[in-house]
Order: sequence, then structure tokens, then C-alpha cells
Amino acid sequence: MGESFALKNHIEAILYLKGESLDLSTLAQLARCSQDDAYEAVLELVEDYAYRDSALEVVAEADRFALQLRDPFLALVNDLLPPEIGVGTSRTLATIILKGPLSQSQLVEMRGPGAYHHVAELVEKGFVSKYRKAGSRSAFLRVTDKFHRYFSVDELAAAHLDDGAWDPGASSDQEPDLDEPDLDESGLDE
Repeated sequence: MGESFALKNHIEAILYLKGESLDLSTLAQLARCSQDDAYEAVLELVEDYAYRDSALEVVAEADRFALQLRDPFLALVNDLLPPEIGVGTSRTLATIILKGPLSQSQLVEMRGPGAYHHVAELVEKGFVSKYRKAGSRSAFLRVTDKFHRYFSVDELAAAHLDDGAWDPGASSDQEPDLDEPDLDESGLDE
């Protein structure tokens, strides 16, 4: 059970983080397992979600698999997500919030190459900014004050910060080792 359980959870995480349907070959490659093992694990996930009393489901369509909201909950997307931000971009934003500060290359490793488009969209909308740390060529990402205002998360963020922790959305005087100010898309190699 241990190895199968771990692989099933790993594939579940991949489907969540990618935020799009994936074919079996891609799933196996990302999970670093055989296609047969990936297929068995994803079938277990489909079955598990079918019996859960959950808002999510794993679906298989045209040899692709996706973790998505069940139909009765799709209306929540319109109520809770700003209309200008799609689900994939929202997941990229969530990754920046939870893992930040992180480099754009780290984000792409976690979310895939679509993250470049998501970051560009988030920077354009003012929810994320890019900066460089001293001595680093990589662009680093953080949420902005606009993000905190728009999503009203100041109180939530303050409640979850430990003493001395760095808040990636805080003002620039709290950021470590900044070499350059916020960058736009034209000033980056990534």
C-alpha cells in the first residue's frame, strides 16, 4: 500500500498543480514512474474521488486526466475568482503565495512552462512583481500590495506570519538582498 499510496498522492499533486488535463505519458514523466504505474494510480484516484463527498473530481477524457471542480460547484468560480484571472493563473498565484519568495525558474519547475504566461498576466494586473536578489540572474517573484488590497488578505497574512518572518507582499524595506527594484517583462532573461 505504501508505494502505491505515495504514487497516487504524487499524481494527485501533479494534477492539482498543473491545473490542466494531462496525458498518461506526461503524468508518468512528471511522476517519474512507468505509464502502467501512472495509469493504475490515476484509476485509483478516479475511484477515490468518485466515492468522496468532495467538491473535486478526477476525470478522464480522451486519454487525458484532470483534477477539477464537480459541476455543482462551478458557479463558485465566478463568485470567488476575479473574472480576469483563470483557474491556472490562480493556481500559479497560490504557488507564489505559499512558496514565495521563489525564482521564476523554480515556479516553472513546479507549474510547468504555462507559468511564464501566468506570471506575465499577474505582473500586468499588478498582483505579482519581479525583482532580482543581489548576485542572482534569476527573477524572483512576490505578491504586491495591490494583491493584499484586492483580496483583503492583510489580516490573514498577519495572523499567519511568525515573528521575524518575511512577508513576500510587504513593503520593500523588509525584502532581503534586493539588488534591483521591480522589473518589467522586458528586463528579464527568463
